[in-house]
Amino acid sequence: MATVTLPAYDIHVEPGSLGAVGDIARRAAPAHRYVIITDTHVEPLYAARVVESFGRDRVDVLRVPAGESHKTRESWARLTDEMLTAGLGRDTTVIALGGGVVGDLAGFVAATFMRGVPFVQVPTTLLAMIDASIGGKTGVDTPAGKNLVGAFHQPAAVIVDPDTLATLPVAELRAGLAEAIKHGAIADAEYFDRIERALPALLADVQGAAMHDVIAGSIAIKAGVVQRDERESGVRKILNFGHTLGHAIESESGYRLLHGEAVAIGLVLESALAERLGVAERGTAARIRSVVERAGLPTARPATLAPERIVAATRSDKKARRGAAEYALPARIGAMAGAEVGWSIRVDDAEVRAILS
Repeated sequence: MATVTLPAYDIHVEPGSLGAVGDIARRAAPAHRYVIITDTHVEPLYAARVVESFGRDRVDVLRVPAGESHKTRESWARLTDEMLTAGLGRDTTVIALGGGVVGDLAGFVAATFMRGVPFVQVPTTLLAMIDASIGGKTGVDTPAGKNLVGAFHQPAAVIVDPDTLATLPVAELRAGLAEAIKHGAIADAEYFDRIERALPALLADVQGAAMHDVIAGSIAIKAGVVQRDERESGVRKILNFGHTLGHAIESESGYRLLHGEAVAIGLVLESALAERLGVAERGTAARIRSVVERAGLPTARPATLAPERIVAATRSDKKARRGAAEYALPARIGAMAGAEVGWSIRVDDAEVRAILS
């Protein structure tokens, strides 16, 4: 398929590339020892193949239980303690093998272990391939909300093997498509159209040309935005479309919703909010809702979550400023509003409650 070159690292996209992780890691982040951090779902599927790719190099494998509820400071502490017990030092490279949870957690371990060691992202879910593994955001969740403790720590390389999608549950595939829909909505109307035309058949052939187009298209958009604004001081904020309400809904659900499912709801609600405020062209919200529905994703807040709970959760979001939530809102499909205010728009809570109700 392709290699996308960023200033700090390359993104390798190639079927079968799990077998090349060792070679790529040795070139991008040579180390005395390597440690694979993975989860209990991914380890039995792919860990042995990745270990084998390192040949005679010393490789340790550490694991966490699967799921967002385990992306915590407690997991971070346990992993770093296990690395210290194993005698790992500053000449170690971390390999993050799994979905977005593993990538965030392992990246944060790498950012903080011995004040920072290299790491390589090996994403195995669609969402991680096209979004979470790119850009250097690492972190863990706290009882107050998602990703509130973390660091920017760029990977030494990202290795995407689309073959791993063959073992991904359909719910996880749909969740990944939420980020692809977001990418089209924020930056590329023609790409958004292609996703719309390919659904729902796209999910029936995860090894087909349409899925490869989604992977390549989304990586190009995400990498392009991150390259312009590595630390989210400006245009990178557009990637937060759907995430202010999405993160609040996800955390308040007790992480019973997948991240992509919560983001899908956030896309629908925040595009409706943009139209209500007169920020977005009329019809933008209906178009986004239609594509989200075609992907088989949820479009409304869970009935068990009261609007005020969600609004309250947005105030502790890491994007909040002076106790008020800020939103990345679309102007139309393929373009975002708010350039004149730094791509992040303060919205009165009353307007948000109206949308949630």
